[in-house]
Amino acid sequence: MDTETLKTTALSDTHIKLGAKMVPFAGYLMPVQYEGLSIEHETVRNAVGVFDVSHMGEFIVKGAGALDLIQRVTSNDASVLTDGKVQYSCLPNADGGIVDDLLVYRISADEYMLVVNASNIEKDWNWIKQFNTEGVEMKDISDKVSLLAVQGPKTAEALQSLTDIDLKSMEYYTFKKGTFAGIENVVVSATGYTGAGGFELYFENAEAENVWNKVMEAGKPFGIKPAGLGCRDTLRLEMGFCLYGNDIDDTTSPIEAGLGWITKFTKTFTNSETLAEQKKNGVKRKLVGIEMLDRGGIPRHGHDVVDAAGNKIGVVTSGTPSPTLKKSIALAYVPTELSKTGSEVFVSIRDKALKAVVVKIPFK
Repeated sequence: MDTETLKTTALSDTHIKLGAKMVPFAGYLMPVQYEGLSIEHETVRNAVGVFDVSHMGEFIVKGAGALDLIQRVTSNDASVLTDGKVQYSCLPNADGGIVDDLLVYRISADEYMLVVNASNIEKDWNWIKQFNTEGVEMKDISDKVSLLAVQGPKTAEALQSLTDIDLKSMEYYTFKKGTFAGIENVVVSATGYTGAGGFELYFENAEAENVWNKVMEAGKPFGIKPAGLGCRDTLRLEMGFCLYGNDIDDTTSPIEAGLGWITKFTKTFTNSETLAEQKKNGVKRKLVGIEMLDRGGIPRHGHDVVDAAGNKIGVVTSGTPSPTLKKSIALAYVPTELSKTGSEVFVSIRDKALKAVVVKIPFK
């Protein structure tokens, strides 16, 4: 894609000034790394790192039928949410696959915020809109909102001086609206995609540089560093979190992907009958974590998983050398009979079948 056609976030100039390596990602020019992937990864795991993830999409769904609409298009049961609670969910399609995975924020009984993947903003909007038969108010605020993910075990301590919200007392998957860095109506959310703890901050674009600078200043005593999308990927992979477009897509069912826990059959939703049948009768393949035993290559998206005779039996969806574990790890779809922990499989890398083993996720 021509860089001139790429969108930028309100912080693009800030990243360039900091020497970030900028790359095209989901239609945006985004920072992939600053000092280096391993340094940024370790900083988030052990201290605090800050990601600009303003490319993500946000929709407001509002009105008397808001919950009903969300219930019809998402797999999880949003009726259990109370004000200030967040839920991980997905949008099933009509063919047993996934339109996108998303977060559902309950602002009030009649108002919700949906946070979707950057590459799927238009696709998700059109998908949800076709089910909006009752005139629920829908607003796409993606281009107006900036989002920082401040992640790591020292985040609450590092950010506390910027807000009167008691960060340490906030439970995982809850949020509060309040004053942050002197700005009103900031959504402070105890969520993230790293498994390292921390918060995600939603605010207007005009405040982006101000918030970034204050977060970096407040985090200085705690070793804060800017972090790029490169280590965001290695961090989420160590946790076994799915990435849309790699591990889940329009052809993968939530049951196959190990997302049965966000697929609730206490209600009817898009294609729920097919998914309920899969849950009852089982699926032919499952997404698993694998750890490489043989050296000689790194498993990457698209590599074949093969049996001892070299026959293709599955596919790697995400793979990386793990900065924390110092070994190569991957997510892969394998036949259900090989999905048990300890099962031996092989990954075809540069025409060599390298031995691997199925392990529990998160990787350890």
